[in-house]
Amino acid sequence: MLPYIAEFIGTFMLILLGDGVVANVTLDKSGMKGGGSIQITIAWGLAVMVPAFIFGAASGAHFNPALTIALAVDGSLAWSMVPGYLVAQFAGAFIGGCLVYVLFKDQFDATESAGTKLGVFSTGPSVPNMPLNILSEAVATFVLVFAIKGIAQVTNCAPGVDKFLVFGIIVSIGMSLGGLTGYALNPARDLGPRLAHAVMPIKGKGDSNWGYAPVVIAGPVLGAVVAVLLYGAIPWA
Repeated sequence: MLPYIAEFIGTFMLILLGDGVVANVTLDKSGMKGGGSIQITIAWGLAVMVPAFIFGAASGAHFNPALTIALAVDGSLAWSMVPGYLVAQFAGAFIGGCLVYVLFKDQFDATESAGTKLGVFSTGPSVPNMPLNILSEAVATFVLVFAIKGIAQVTNCAPGVDKFLVFGIIVSIGMSLGGLTGYALNPARDLGPRLAHAVMPIKGKGDSNWGYAPVVIAGPVLGAVVAVLLYGAIPWA
């Protein structure tokens, strides 16, 4: 039971802090409005790192269905645990998105742009092109998962340092590739809060753009699976 609780709370914290920074710098009447993409990118890295420190030993700190599926593919996680991990991740992401709305309700009410409101919860492309958007998410997630696997090649790594390395990986991907699709890298990170956007009574929220969902499912899962297969094929020893 502990791994599932860890994945639920960890993903909740990920979305609370990650979507929270987007709300903090984009919504009108927020005290940090205008903080910009650099603050968002660094804060998303921290949003992954903070729960990873807490729950790394309990569940492996996946917080990401694409990573969970990929680790099951390469045998690092039993397939029997995958459904519970996925339910916990999507539930945590949904609750996190709902709490972001509650905390920032006055700022949502003060913001007129429906696109800005949706952008707090979910990702979207700078140029809509579904094949390229899927490829962008696949490539970015490949880098994420391959690099996470590659941490094993760091010799004499002190306990906890791997979590700082994951922070660096997330920030690097965001800085280099984030402008293409918002670097979801994670179906739960996008679809859980997108569902929160759809069901919460957000003033003037507009459409939740569910037509974009294939990008944040197919791209991350494909990229993650290719990453573990390639990593496993390399004769490291």
